[in-house]
Amino acid sequence: MPGDDRVLEPSALSGRPRQAKAIAAAFGREASARGLAVSITLQSTVGGFSAEFMRKLPFVEQAMIAHGLEPSQFVISKDRATPPTVPIIGPFFYDYTVFVGEENFTVTEPDDIKFLDYFYQRCIAEDVVTPEQERRRRRPGLIYRIFRWMAQPIWG
Repeated sequence: MPGDDRVLEPSALSGRPRQAKAIAAAFGREASARGLAVSITLQSTVGGFSAEFMRKLPFVEQAMIAHGLEPSQFVISKDRATPPTVPIIGPFFYDYTVFVGEENFTVTEPDDIKFLDYFYQRCIAEDVVTPEQERRRRRPGLIYRIFRWMAQPIWG
């Protein structure tokens, strides 16, 4: 309405009805009252994320912060991985797309917890390559060695 200066949406994340209910369900009323909220933006076209996912997400965010990542820059989107063949059964796998700035990647997993475990492992992974990893990376495989041997000229 013109001239109406009312705010249509609460400014605090914990004041938003849907998120407040999710926080209360995941952490109890006292956590909601403390204003505990996830800062990763969550989107879903298939009915949201599981309660266990919502309970574990703040711990993943803490790990992200400890490893120099800013959770508020991440958006996680959950979609159906395949078109519905039998609508009664529901999807067997979900596509989880993670957006960070201008980049994104998609992971297909059977449930929210499998995805969260994968995402957590990626967040805490070290950037430093160990000597053992470097040795494995440099050693050529059997097929490569055979092709290299076969490519050598034959001197008669």
